[in-house]
Amino acid sequence: MRRAIYPGSFDPVTNGHLDIIGRCRKLFDEIVVAVVVNPEKRPLFSVEERQATLREALGEIETGSCRVVVDSFEGLLMEYAVSQKADAIVRGIRAISDYEYELQMALMNRRLEPRVETVFLMSAEAYSYVSSRLVKEVYALGGSVAGLVPALVEARMREKFGRA
Repeated sequence: MRRAIYPGSFDPVTNGHLDIIGRCRKLFDEIVVAVVVNPEKRPLFSVEERQATLREALGEIETGSCRVVVDSFEGLLMEYAVSQKADAIVRGIRAISDYEYELQMALMNRRLEPRVETVFLMSAEAYSYVSSRLVKEVYALGGSVAGLVPALVEARMREKFGRA
C-alpha cells in the first residue's frame, strides 16, 4: 500500500488544499492529511476545529478507492512519517518562492529519513495565489473569500469573526 502524508496548518482549509488532496488520490492508496500543531503560532481555528472542518470538507469530494485520513502531529515531520509508515510527503507548489522553501525542507527531510520521498504537486491555476494566510487577511478586512474556500469554511469564518 502506498501511503502519503499531506502536512499543513490548514488554518483554514482552502479549495487549493482540497484540489491537491483530490489529485493525490490518483497516486496513493492512502493519504494522511496531517494538521501540524505549532504551539508558537496563534491559529484562527483550533487543531480540533481544523480536523473537523477537513473531515467535513473531504466528505464532499469523491475519494474513489483512495482512503483519506485526517490526523494531527507535533514535532518532526519525518518522525511522524515513519510512525505512519508513509512512503511519501506531498507538498503543493504555487510559485517559485514556494519551490525554493519546499526544496530546502525536502532536502533536509531526505537527510533525516531517506526512505520517505517528497512529491511536489503544482497548484491548479485557479488556486495558484491562494494561501490560508491570504484568505484570513482578506476576510478580516471585509473581503469575499467565496470560491477560495469551501462554503462550510466561509460559514465558520463568519462565526469566528462575529459576522451574520
